[in-house]
Amino acid sequence: MRALVSGGAGFIGSNLVDALLARGDEVVVLDDLSTGRAENIEGALATGARLADRDIRDAAAMLELFERERPEAVYHLAAQIDVRRSVAEPAFDASINVGGTANLLEGARASGCGRFVFVSTGGAIYGEGQGLQLPLGEDAAVEPLAPYGQSKFAAEGYMALYQRLYGLSGVSLRLGNVYGPRQDPLGEAGVVAIFCGRLRAGEAPTVFGDGSQTRDYIYVGDVVSALIAAAQSDAGGALNIGTGRETSVLELVERLRELAGAPERFEPEFAPPRAGEVQRISIDPSRAAAELDWRPQVGLEEGLRLTLDSV
Repeated sequence: MRALVSGGAGFIGSNLVDALLARGDEVVVLDDLSTGRAENIEGALATGARLADRDIRDAAAMLELFERERPEAVYHLAAQIDVRRSVAEPAFDASINVGGTANLLEGARASGCGRFVFVSTGGAIYGEGQGLQLPLGEDAAVEPLAPYGQSKFAAEGYMALYQRLYGLSGVSLRLGNVYGPRQDPLGEAGVVAIFCGRLRAGEAPTVFGDGSQTRDYIYVGDVVSALIAAAQSDAGGALNIGTGRETSVLELVERLRELAGAPERFEPEFAPPRAGEVQRISIDPSRAAAELDWRPQVGLEEGLRLTLDSV
């Protein structure tokens, strides 16, 4: 299959690119390397992937790229992922997450693409889970607390619109808080990358708030398998990709401390909570299990060990 992976030099994208190449796909990596890292795709480029260094906000460049490459499947991961920056610069966030997505959808439509997989957010789109019955299903109210979650939801709407108007086959995957090798500390689960780096450097982790806030942490390898399964399916709408389990920030600190042999210096230092971040969240992956025959395989302890070993 000819696949185009936007954001393919990023954390999740580069892991996906490697998996697609391993199964014999022809892969074009669309990434302007503004946040993606060239070293993440060195191996992929050496084994046949091609890099298209383009900005997804450039509509003409997207149309030209799609016309030339004519991908059979698009995995759209390119995004503005910094929740705090979205609060400070909401228009910038929307220009990438909404405008950029519209440009890719138009390119896919014009070139006759067969399948479009959009990476959305389950960690930020539903808003505050405190006081709700967790884990949340896809029918839960969408009430994001930051422009990042709102822009992702708007992009989901464009995905659905292109299905209605043009019959473009697509699905939106609402990811939990993804962690693993090559992780970017700016992302939704960036705390794992930050904590692993602090642990290796012999430094104390900084915990914002009281550390009781929870997230649904899912290993990047499980996300990659969900993305590939979604591309091979005819599922539509939105699907949660998570574990259905909550893990607090303080539990992350303790688990990493134990994995490293319980160093005493790895004790949290507390700082004020940050705007736009929820207190509790976990998402129900039951629909993905039914429609994609997908389930997470890597438990938190194993995933943290693999991540720590990669630092």
